Amino acid sequence: MNDKIHVRGIHVTLTPALTQAMHEKAERLLRHNSHIVRIRMDLEFSDVKTPEQRFTAKAQVEIDGPDLVASATSEDGYKSVDLLVDKLDKLLRERHAKRVHTRNDDRRQAPDVLHGKA
Repeated sequence: MNDKIHVRGIHVTLTPALTQAMHEKAERLLRHNSHIVRIRMDLEFSDVKTPEQRFTAKAQVEIDGPDLVASATSEDGYKSVDLLVDKLDKLLRERHAKRVHTRNDDRRQAPDVLHGKA
């Protein structure tokens, strides 16, 4: 198991199979960026909510810059984790695309005069 991934159950006991599944799903996020410091994942069970919203998976991805935070709710713990990882995957892709776009933005380049094209 990876030291960067921390999982926790709130009002639910995490089985070894569920813990393993959460770790495997979170490993997918580590492939995106080597600058991820830590991924904290919580799976919360609430019997007060409707059956469709019993399990809530929350995560915080600690990375250089602002942390990424997401949550997903469903009737099954595994499904909640899947939805959560999909959201975080999308957030990481958008963040990377935004950073690359900003880095390659033409407005941030030096004027043509400095490049000898005047």
